[in-house]
Amino acid sequence: MSTLAPAEEAAIAQAIGEARARATPLLLAGHATKDGVLRPVQAETTLSLKNHAGVTLYAPNELIISARAGTTLAEIEALVASAGQQIIAEPPDLTALLGTEGAQTLGGVVACNLSGPRRVTAGAMRDHVMGLRAVNGAGEIIRAGGRVLKNVTGLDLCKLLTGSFGTLAAITEITLKVLPAAETMATLVLPGLAARGGVAALSAALGAPFGASAAAWLPRAQAERVAELAPFAAAVALVRVEDFRPSVSYRGERLRALLTEFGAAEILDEAASRAVWRAVRDAAPLGEGEGNDAVWRVSVRPSAGPDIVAVVETLGGRCFLDWGGGLAWIAAEASAATHRAITQAARAAGGVWWLMRAPDALRASLDVVPAEPAPLAAIARRVKAAFDPAFILNPGRIHAGL
Repeated sequence: MSTLAPAEEAAIAQAIGEARARATPLLLAGHATKDGVLRPVQAETTLSLKNHAGVTLYAPNELIISARAGTTLAEIEALVASAGQQIIAEPPDLTALLGTEGAQTLGGVVACNLSGPRRVTAGAMRDHVMGLRAVNGAGEIIRAGGRVLKNVTGLDLCKLLTGSFGTLAAITEITLKVLPAAETMATLVLPGLAARGGVAALSAALGAPFGASAAAWLPRAQAERVAELAPFAAAVALVRVEDFRPSVSYRGERLRALLTEFGAAEILDEAASRAVWRAVRDAAPLGEGEGNDAVWRVSVRPSAGPDIVAVVETLGGRCFLDWGGGLAWIAAEASAATHRAITQAARAAGGVWWLMRAPDALRASLDVVPAEPAPLAAIARRVKAAFDPAFILNPGRIHAGL
């Protein structure tokens, strides 16, 4: 497979225009850290945006940063951290989980709509994309949104393209809203709770007026993979609070008192908390591509999270719950039968799933996201045709034939 890696947006547009003229499928990528997610793309050429990089605007007082798609997320996080700010959605770094190498790019994170533990209280990545530039499948440069927080310019293409996995356009520049970073954080640990009791504790914490910013439950085997949690030797429910030091101290104690019916909670300090939530964010408790495993993300209402856990246990797999119980990270045998059992459980719970890692042959033969009802599928096809008339951009990444 040949690779094109232009540095300028005009050259990206030209490459896509020429590919359309030749009806040549393109695999869009940054550093290819997420190529194993969803379905494999059958393409003759890779169009990499890794060289289209650099921060184009950072206005800390306006809480806005703009950067080209090939800019590494690490560079952006370091820049905003130097001004005491943070990327709100807390996007995960899944390179270890997916068995890939390299630094993930802003374009890849936005194209996949990746959000971490703060998603449950602060919204998804797509909620913080204020504007973007992109090149559609006709080789045309398009713009959406803007560089101000109060923006009502045009159709909300930002949300449409965020999470489209490069199937509609090659995103070339993104403008994000950022927020001040918390001065410190602490984590309440409630050990010894089974999944249902753990989720009940998380729901109580998130529903309390003490500003929990993240909530997760890990069974013992997964908790023991995190050094800071291993000493508990038990399943753990985790609740994070972030803010100024006096506020974190006060709210942590109030939450501890509130949750006494679930057991005695211990409080981890800032350093331990950062390590724990980095592990949860990056799905590290599942391990790093062990054996013949596949990986799924299943999103359900939090009260149904324990039902997903029970199914995974019968399959001999591994899992843990984030987002207050609403997001199950699952690793289990890479087989059609296992996939069928997990997706049936997700459907029964009224949820959805994403196949995040599996052998290519399995990825190509399965629905990697839920099939859409016929009316929605017809709309999706019309949207695809409007953005990518020749169907050359990441064909088949989400659904076969699209």
